[in-house]
Amino acid sequence: MRRWSDLAERVAATTRTSEKTALLADYLRSLTADELPIAAVFLTGRPFPEADQRSAGLGWSAIMTAIGNVASITRGDLGAAYDRHSDLSKAVEDVLVGAGHAPPPEVSPTLPEVAATFAAVESASGPAAKARLLTELLARCDPATAKGIVKVLGRELRIGLREGLVEAAIAKAFDRPLDAVKWAGMLTGDVGRLAELARDDQLDDAELALFHPLKFMLASPAEDAAEILRRLGPEVWVEDKYDGIRAQLHKRGTDVRLYSRDLNDVSAQFPEVVDAARPLGWTGVIDGEILAWKDGLVLPFQSLQARLGRKSPSDAIRAEVPVIFVAFDLLALGPGDDPDGEATVEPLLREPLRERRRRLDAIELPLAGAGGRFIRSHLGVAIDVDALEVAFADSRARRNEGLMVKDPTSIYSPGRRGLGWLKMKKALATIDCVVVGVEVGHGKRHGVLSDYTFAVRDTKTDKLVNIGKAYSGLTDAEIAEMTKWFEAHTIATYGRYRQVEPTVVVEIAFDVIVRSKRHGSGFSLRFPRIAALRPDKSVDEIDTVDTVTALYEGLQHGSELLVTAGARTVPPAAG
Repeated sequence: MRRWSDLAERVAATTRTSEKTALLADYLRSLTADELPIAAVFLTGRPFPEADQRSAGLGWSAIMTAIGNVASITRGDLGAAYDRHSDLSKAVEDVLVGAGHAPPPEVSPTLPEVAATFAAVESASGPAAKARLLTELLARCDPATAKGIVKVLGRELRIGLREGLVEAAIAKAFDRPLDAVKWAGMLTGDVGRLAELARDDQLDDAELALFHPLKFMLASPAEDAAEILRRLGPEVWVEDKYDGIRAQLHKRGTDVRLYSRDLNDVSAQFPEVVDAARPLGWTGVIDGEILAWKDGLVLPFQSLQARLGRKSPSDAIRAEVPVIFVAFDLLALGPGDDPDGEATVEPLLREPLRERRRRLDAIELPLAGAGGRFIRSHLGVAIDVDALEVAFADSRARRNEGLMVKDPTSIYSPGRRGLGWLKMKKALATIDCVVVGVEVGHGKRHGVLSDYTFAVRDTKTDKLVNIGKAYSGLTDAEIAEMTKWFEAHTIATYGRYRQVEPTVVVEIAFDVIVRSKRHGSGFSLRFPRIAALRPDKSVDEIDTVDTVTALYEGLQHGSELLVTAGARTVPPAAG
């Protein structure tokens, strides 16, 4: 593991992509059979493969407990180190160096030993047991190795490995075609397995595996209709951009599962969708969106929040907030009559969108409004700027936040944010931020943590920078629930203010953006309020200073601010 940590530092120290790739390739080529898959997964900044449903379940509190045990320091000491670095792994290295922690090299853990500990931590019950396992591991690590382990556990690698660079290094290490490596990586969803296939010259053996979620294809933002048509034209497809959560439905026989954008299994949260799909006569994978839907109306995201995170929603909450699945892409298809699960599933990722949609429209989906739980996204076509602007206005009239504009010839690129799909927005109605601090409220909210300080990311420094504070928008029940979470995930306390683990993403609405010297972002929001908690989003997905700057400049030129509150009417289903 020490070699891995040293490599990570060397990769972080260079900005040249070619040099990063060469460093990674040389390292991967040197590994043993049992080290290679583990090292590759760790280089993606994860303790387990992306398609793996396991999570270490280690919050900052448990990590701080373990470091405190190893270095004989207080939480305040670690909190102060975090204040200096704004990076937990660097703070860990700092306090261990300061404590003189220097175990002999011969006890340093190997990559397989670290992976085994991660698996044991995942299986352990309770934070105390998890912290004890981590304490035992870190006690054997020098400060640099401990830093590397915490980077992986905290999923905060941040060494300049842009998406696809690990795949490029695997291709270079084993002299395989990059396109073949990327295709196998899309199908397997496991970069460790991918590295093994490349090493053994077995990339052609990669198959799409049901119930191992694919990464979702992403859309790039765009505002100008003429520019969109220049990128995607001469003919583009348009769909309303709904206010739900992205989901991937996998089905074989009566086995049906739903996966969220972060590739977690959320089937139990939406049993009505799962039950509606069980009897259908096909096998495959559908990309779509889960929406709160009642009496022919799509409810706002705030309503859907009542369903998020519930492992077993009650009949009452299911009746209060029913859901539907809006299908807009078909990623794989196989026969429905496959009781043994042995039939081949055909991946459709390389088929053009036009063909994928044709096959989506041909499969059985019982539609909402007729007793079903599905709807196909409504498709429109635009061939010029006027048509695209009309489609955008129509979407806004339905109180959606904008349009999805797609090239009908585009392939599906998992995990990529390319130009085949664009999000058309005139201006952001809200920005996604991460909560970095909370304070005790006033008046009726005295005694609970209701005042949230939130931040965006500065891409130049890769640090979180404050942009404002909000006091309103959440219900008393939400405030009470989040108070418990923030109390358990406090990094440091300064009087009434708590610095908290920066993982809670909030959608912030506001009236005006102004320049400000008070906040690190350089901006301040007037009349900010919390539009929604966004547990479906990770801190890696929050908005950046660049986004805010572009929005500010757009508003200076009279762009209309977008409001996304209110119910939405589902457009007619295609097909």
